[in-house]
Amino acid sequence: MPYPPPLTPEERLADAKQQLDLPRIVVICGSTRFMTEMTKADLRETSAGRIVVKPAFDMKSPHQLWSVPVEAEALRARLDDLHRAKIRLADEVLVVGSYIGDSTRAEITYARSLGKPVRFTHPHVDPGA
Repeated sequence: MPYPPPLTPEERLADAKQQLDLPRIVVICGSTRFMTEMTKADLRETSAGRIVVKPAFDMKSPHQLWSVPVEAEALRARLDDLHRAKIRLADEVLVVGSYIGDSTRAEITYARSLGKPVRFTHPHVDPGA
């Protein structure tokens, strides 16, 4: 009698979330120019009983953490990796804003490659529509 194939890491994560009876996890994506809208979306999603993860800050605003260009570039790369990890963790993606730039487009492509559902606050900007 053949054994079933082992679960993938994604399947193990989904199983663990189900066993823990966790609410759906939504990751918010979009241009950081829409940080105010992201905060509003966070409130709506949280009020609907979902766990929300999103970008924590806007690197376009001045701050000492990214005042040195070389350090800012390294931080940006770490934040990109962190955001991809948030996408892997999430059950679905919510894209906020009326504009889709290259980074957000790449996040949407990545999420869809993982089979994650993607919603839009402005559906007309969906690059896959």
